[in-house]
Amino acid sequence: MIEHELLFLGLLKDGPKHGYEIKRQIEEELFPFVGLKIKSIYYPLKKMEKLGLIKKDVGREGKWPEKYVYKLTAKGEKIFDHLITDSFLSIERPYFNIDLSLYFLQYVDKKIAKRQLRGRVLFLRRIHKELNTYKMGMKKTQTHLEVILDHDLDLVEAEINSIARLIKVLT
Repeated sequence: MIEHELLFLGLLKDGPKHGYEIKRQIEEELFPFVGLKIKSIYYPLKKMEKLGLIKKDVGREGKWPEKYVYKLTAKGEKIFDHLITDSFLSIERPYFNIDLSLYFLQYVDKKIAKRQLRGRVLFLRRIHKELNTYKMGMKKTQTHLEVILDHDLDLVEAEINSIARLIKVLT
């Protein structure tokens, strides 16, 4: 839930938002960069409201139905600051889905392993190209997103280099 709290509190840092706006921002702006999927936004919002981290106001525009508008409380600001600090300082060993396969590499025919690893490199290069294309099309005001893209590009490049070394070892 900590990731969700950081997500919602962070989205409310720049001002009040209604639920649909929060959902749209998660799906269209954040998901492509952080891959965090949210099944329902209202359950975590309700939970954070009970904790006093956010406040819900009811608003109405013209004949439209009522909308709930969420905003950050002072307590929510403090918790956001705490969560962001924890996130920066939290370090876990990365786990890649290929690691388990590599553990059993001794049982795989080397020719088959090399072919599959080359396929992985091709796929990673495609991802790298897509990330670069996305980066080139970004607005100059989106520096926070560029930082994420640069980080992802570095990780993809490291994976490509690691797999290339492994292919050489299998030769």
